[in-house]
Amino acid sequence: MPPSLLPARLALSALLSFSSLFFFYQSRRLRRLRCLSSSPNPNPKILFASQTGTSEALARRLAALLRSSGFGVDLVDPQQYEPEDLQRETLVLIVASTWEDGKPPGNAAFLARWLSESAEDFRVGSLILSRCRFAVFGVGSRSYGQSFNAAARDFARWMRALGAVEMVPVCEGDVDSGDLDEVFESWSGRVLGLLKGGGGVGEDEKGLDVRAESDGFDGLEEDDDEDEEVVEPEAVDMEDIAGKAPSRRSSGVLTNGVLKNGENGVKEMVTPVIRASLEKQGYKIIGSHSGVKLCRWTKSQLRGRGGCYKHSFYGIESHRCMEATPSLACANKCVFCWRHHTNPVGKSWRWKMDEPFEIVNGAIDQHTKMIKQMKGVPGVKQERLLEGLSPRHCALSLVGEPIMYPEINTIVDELHRRHISTFLVTNAQFPERIEMLKPITQLYVSVDAASKESLKAIDRPLFGDFWERFLDSLRALRDKEQRTVYRLTLVKGWNAEDVDAYSNLLSIGRPDLVEIKGVTYCGSSATSKLTMENVPWHSEVKAFSEAMAAKSNGEYEVACEHVHSCCVLLAKVDKYKINGQWFTWIDYDRFHELVASGKPFKSEDYMAPTPTWAVYGAEEGGFDPHQSQYKKERRHGDAARR
Repeated sequence: MPPSLLPARLALSALLSFSSLFFFYQSRRLRRLRCLSSSPNPNPKILFASQTGTSEALARRLAALLRSSGFGVDLVDPQQYEPEDLQRETLVLIVASTWEDGKPPGNAAFLARWLSESAEDFRVGSLILSRCRFAVFGVGSRSYGQSFNAAARDFARWMRALGAVEMVPVCEGDVDSGDLDEVFESWSGRVLGLLKGGGGVGEDEKGLDVRAESDGFDGLEEDDDEDEEVVEPEAVDMEDIAGKAPSRRSSGVLTNGVLKNGENGVKEMVTPVIRASLEKQGYKIIGSHSGVKLCRWTKSQLRGRGGCYKHSFYGIESHRCMEATPSLACANKCVFCWRHHTNPVGKSWRWKMDEPFEIVNGAIDQHTKMIKQMKGVPGVKQERLLEGLSPRHCALSLVGEPIMYPEINTIVDELHRRHISTFLVTNAQFPERIEMLKPITQLYVSVDAASKESLKAIDRPLFGDFWERFLDSLRALRDKEQRTVYRLTLVKGWNAEDVDAYSNLLSIGRPDLVEIKGVTYCGSSATSKLTMENVPWHSEVKAFSEAMAAKSNGEYEVACEHVHSCCVLLAKVDKYKINGQWFTWIDYDRFHELVASGKPFKSEDYMAPTPTWAVYGAEEGGFDPHQSQYKKERRHGDAARR
């Protein structure tokens, strides 16, 4: 054989070998399918595609309904199910939530892939599921646009393509409607009616459309009839929060374009399911959409054991700081969310609205009750406890998006009237709300990523134009006269390498300060992929901060650090460094005087000198030497003073 023909001969031989193996595999697969088709399963199968457990709860309710009507039902987790066995089924009912990017949850990923591949493979044929009837109930949120209930629609489309007969069209349940539980019960009842009558599409129920349609926006409430075997998940996701309770109608009035007190069918934001989950985490719920929580640093400084980084950077008294929010809802589902998405999501305010004065009063009342509970705790002195009962700072950054609350300015005014400073954090998705904000003691924008792709991956925003909103939020920050901050949360493997891109964002918002903090690991959950590997060391945060300052060409320098919080502060040199000394602290009394005057003022008008122990590179590492530092001995668990 001529040498020039040898490569072609080898390639042809390899192709024939691969083809033989491929057709051998496909032949075995098709023989397997034909064998399976000879032994039908008379019992209905209920499959649940669930990320956090709520779709499973719905499936259990459906199973209980069918069993009580005399049907033998198999309730199956798709992870424990062989997709090829679908050929044996005569009835399949699917309850499916939609997860990221319109895909099904992880427990149904293999089933979805098998159905998709089989539906597209001409060798499988379009009749292999012809003996099977099916129905699909989807759980989703219209806030996600085109991906709303995409997983449920895909399951139905693939089943039809393989010859299965659809009993009723896909029921697209919408958690935004407030009537999802009723829709599920209606769908379940119709399915049961068809089973009792032996019918399906083409009989009495032909053309039935049970899709949920509503303009309301709400979660769901507790269900008294839930199957006793169901264990409530600790994390509840709004994509998967259906079927927890019968809905309740409430009423209210329209004031300044905002529905108040729940009239006209407007629901409460905090449903019993969400309330139970948040209260389990230590939240005190105020009214129908606000919350307050005692920060661990408040407890720490009550015991004289040091304050948070805001004490080091800005001089707040951590034991007199109240952590609260007037809106537990958010427009993002960040991968590093401390609450594992147990709070609602939304793109606009569609809930009952509580009065701002009631929120402030309720927050202070609940906060002081939690402070009183610290009485008798080792290390807590009476003097500090009494001071803690009169909060002087409010961190409006608890969970959710505080500026979604329509009367956020009234909240801020009321706090300032009581000489309580405000540290407000927004997630950079509501630029128009940032523009209308009155003076804040210190206004933050979360800058969680420096590119469109990474921001989408990290924040998982609801808005389709999230990047444009993000940039507009930075521009809105630039126009503020009071102190402004970029807050960067570094997540190794996600956003901790984009120094150049972050530096480019400085020129858009021109913040006074930049807080750079390592992500806090909050444990594993079905909604978070983060591990301790994603948590940067303080040395890595410092290196990132120094590199970012260097990129600013002298406009910013590293000013402070708080080693315990793995947090570093950059500050504008021309504003906050005077004759070599940093002035990042705040003169709070002066701030309140300026607010009360009603005249325009700037951030330079209420700054104060930073103590040497808080300055970057100081031996104390940002720990107040007037506090007593404790180190917990790992071996014995005893606290040793040093």
